[in-house]
Amino acid sequence: MPLQALRSVAKSQNGVGAFILQCKRLDFHYCDWAGSSKGMKCAPLMNAFARQNPQIEITISPRPRKHPVIRGTYINGREKAVCVRNMEKEQVLEKANLLRDASGEKLRKVTKPVKSLNESVRGIWDPFHGSEWKI
Repeated sequence: MPLQALRSVAKSQNGVGAFILQCKRLDFHYCDWAGSSKGMKCAPLMNAFARQNPQIEITISPRPRKHPVIRGTYINGREKAVCVRNMEKEQVLEKANLLRDASGEKLRKVTKPVKSLNESVRGIWDPFHGSEWKI
């Protein structure tokens, strides 16, 4: 009787094969009148950022009488917002890059040094495992 192999498809993981950016949209909101939005009113920098990141939908819209905000929307459905009140142009770009590179996950305390879908059966290797040490 011939042996049949199991037909299963590998589970896709981000970064294995192709990388998918987690941020799908960035919304820039600013006020035309207020001075706290001076860093957001630089069209050439925003256009350059949009050209460098064609995979992200970027919208720039006025929000009267409010402080400027950059809001990131992620593929897992979450949103993160960062207030960029009284920041310079370079600082606003840094915050936009921070939101672009974020994963959209909630920040949580790291309790284990390794995060994996498959837990190790043998545990984490330690140089004191194995043979006896005599001092």
